[in-house]
Amino acid sequence: MATVKAKFNMTAEENIFVIKRNIVDYIWKSARLEGIRITYADTEAICNGGIVSNLKADDVVAINNLKHAWQFVIESVKYPIDFPYICEIHKYVGSNLIRGAGSIRNVPVSIGGTTWKPDMPIESKITEELVDILRIESPTERGITLMLHIMRRQMFLDGNKRTSMFVANHVMISSGAGIITIPIEYQRDFTALLIRFYETYKKNEIINYVYEHCIDGIEFR
Repeated sequence: MATVKAKFNMTAEENIFVIKRNIVDYIWKSARLEGIRITYADTEAICNGGIVSNLKADDVVAINNLKHAWQFVIESVKYPIDFPYICEIHKYVGSNLIRGAGSIRNVPVSIGGTTWKPDMPIESKITEELVDILRIESPTERGITLMLHIMRRQMFLDGNKRTSMFVANHVMISSGAGIITIPIEYQRDFTALLIRFYETYKKNEIINYVYEHCIDGIEFR
């Protein structure tokens, strides 16, 4: 596969500006990808500290966790990505929501829509895999590949997609390459491609799809 060129060329500061400007939209899309049936208006209300009575308590927690995870990633954009950093992001994603938030799972899991099952996660192996992925020269390709790898690895009991997208966006932000976010209208196709990726480990098709449809940003120049 040819090197994936940056779709946007911003500074890290410009990239963070775009996130802050659209953070409610990104949180709403992430929640919908997880199957949380929430409106944009309710997402905005929760992010602004309001009370939304028509949602389950866990859904409200999930939205607040996404907000706090974004804040953490923005504040730590200069930190290197490693195994402990990924676990720290998962703490934010899973706080008061996922058992063992911040720790890799020690029980088998299955994935909806496929009979494929991920291996049990081993920290030393994950660390070796991260080293290889982080050598990818193109930040956009590195970010997408990292996201897909962590999704497939299923390191945690739950919250793997959310965590992987934050890790990927750390790469994107630090390089000014935009924001990976899955628009509502593309989530069904993305999920189908993701399941195919889980089963085959062939990544070109889904990398191209994410590049074409799932990177947001602004051309400031």
